[in-house]
Amino acid sequence: MSATRVAHWLWGASAAARVARVPLIPLAGAYWALMKLRAARARADAVRLPLPTIAVGNLSVGGTGKTPLAAWIASYCAAHGRTPGILLRGYGGDEPLVHRRLVPQAVVVANPDRVAGAVAARAQGAQVLVLDDAYQLLGVGRDLNIAVVSAESATASPWPLPAGPWREGRDALDRADLIVVTRKSASADAASALAEGLVRGRSGGPGGPGGPGGPPICAVRLVVSHLEGMRSGRRQELGVLAGRRVVAAAGIADPESFAQQLGTAGASVQLVAYQDHHAYRQADLERLVRAATGGDYVVVTEKDAVKLRRQWPGSAAEPLVAVLAVHWERNGRALEQAVDAVLASARRP
Repeated sequence: MSATRVAHWLWGASAAARVARVPLIPLAGAYWALMKLRAARARADAVRLPLPTIAVGNLSVGGTGKTPLAAWIASYCAAHGRTPGILLRGYGGDEPLVHRRLVPQAVVVANPDRVAGAVAARAQGAQVLVLDDAYQLLGVGRDLNIAVVSAESATASPWPLPAGPWREGRDALDRADLIVVTRKSASADAASALAEGLVRGRSGGPGGPGGPGGPPICAVRLVVSHLEGMRSGRRQELGVLAGRRVVAAAGIADPESFAQQLGTAGASVQLVAYQDHHAYRQADLERLVRAATGGDYVVVTEKDAVKLRRQWPGSAAEPLVAVLAVHWERNGRALEQAVDAVLASARRP
């Protein structure tokens, strides 16, 4: 079992998981105190980047949908006449490749030093910056700060790392200019309930998120819109999976949601889950090829495809890549207006 799946079990709602994480609670308390202290110190010394800046990040560890959202924002900027520079740490090596495929018009710079990355992006023609996974990057200023909260994480352990998935508590949403609730496998009702809870505010007061003076709250569904051949790029509709045996390979933070998304298409899914940012080796390829012989299709995420594309043996049937689409379910116009305000300060070519 991968470390990702162990963590998801440990942070789950079962009685066994609750008992198993008890020894981790003191560590979680220490982590929480450290993050509070770091937040109090860092914000006063934030460095301004050389271009208008939009930051996207989350309160929990991966799997919330921040990267598809950051790509959507970058595409929106490009469609409105501004060249986006996407800045990210580059951890694992796959996310820069994903962004380059999703937003070919963008300048993508992977550098843990976001100031140096911003300078490099501007030199390459960027006019506005989109920072992926930057909510906890407190030493860097931003013109628009977007917090992503997933409906799937709403039922997770309430404790911070390592006893739960949380990098920060809900009070960190005070730093957000806009909050986006995402869902993949969660129901529309679950996402709506989370959004309404945020609207009411953490304490029920008028200054909470979504209330008077609080940030707008949007909701989005990340759906598999269609499939594409990993090498050929040939498009196939999702319905081709109905009634078929599918091997779903996923080296992402939330592989279970990916399997559930494919299951909604009527597929019988066998999940082969790896650690997030997994580096595929020959043994992994051989395992997937063997698994493919027992099924009708191998389906992978875009994040996995950027690593598998050059390694996949030509003698084996090509996997299908699940292409995600962003479907706004609540208040999407508020995000567009917030991005428009940033773009107004970005110079035209």
